Amino acid sequence: MMLPAAPASLVGADGQPLFGRYAGQAAGFDWSALAGPHARNPLWRRFHHKRWHYVALATEQVFCAVAIVDLGWISTCFAYAFDRDDGDMLANFSQDGLPITSARVAAHANGRSTFKMKQTYINIEGLGAGRYKLELDCPYLVIEAEFGPGNAPLLLASGPVKDGSVHATQKSSGMPLTGQVKLWRGEYDLAGGVASFDYSNGLLARNTAWRWASGHNLELGFNLQAGYFGGHENALWLDGQVHALGPAHFIYDQADPLARWHIFTEDDLLELFFTPEGARRQNKNMVVAASRYLQPIGTFSGWVRSSADQPKRMVTQLVGVTEDHSSRW
Repeated sequence: MMLPAAPASLVGADGQPLFGRYAGQAAGFDWSALAGPHARNPLWRRFHHKRWHYVALATEQVFCAVAIVDLGWISTCFAYAFDRDDGDMLANFSQDGLPITSARVAAHANGRSTFKMKQTYINIEGLGAGRYKLELDCPYLVIEAEFGPGNAPLLLASGPVKDGSVHATQKSSGMPLTGQVKLWRGEYDLAGGVASFDYSNGLLARNTAWRWASGHNLELGFNLQAGYFGGHENALWLDGQVHALGPAHFIYDQADPLARWHIFTEDDLLELFFTPEGARRQNKNMVVAASRYLQPIGTFSGWVRSSADQPKRMVTQLVGVTEDHSSRW
């Protein structure tokens, strides 16, 4: 199903959220304007407002991911570079910081998100006309990248959250990539690669968990989630359009997450098998907060289609990630 055009704001004039899946970009995410059952007082919003900006960069040689996260009462960031040829994690970095002073996550997907602390600097910035840049300088890893525009619209998804209030996300299709990655082993050229991003902004529950899968080239891509946001953000990019997908199921061995994963949607529009090449893992326990994070990097093979009456389009060795994440925040 093709998606309707995105509204300028996700909160209507009456204070009610505009839940749904749309093609395009919202101008902002102002949850303070919510009314009725979704409204929350400023103190509650302070501790439950979670925002993150994530960028993935993929070539035949290397996969990199960078994220800036604002949890309301603390901020954090991470970055890694994974060598796909030999399965080595070349760099794996994370840093906690203070909100506002260390991290600023943009008010919308085309804004500017930054993290600055000690020897770490990250900048994710919209350049206009569907173009973006990523700058990262941290111990052992430097990334300078530009990407976009893509050949398909962004996904905008908004929906309710159990034990929270509302959540919204903007996901991109695959976009042409240029730039370079510099680290101890040498330099990697990003030219000819594919970038994608995830901008998310919501009023979430204290305990939040999800499984996620994302893979893109310049012709097709997908975003799938099962967990706190249900199937609200499940989407397929194909032939320059973004299409809604049904609820997703993730079947894998939690005791051996580097074994093959089986992922499919209930509407019979997607069935994929994911073969991990390696993974980033991080577990944190800060007494008042904790997280368990696993993000395997690998390739997807299988098929997708935009509707049940369309022929299946084969997917072969599509680079991307899966994720199993739970947080008490």
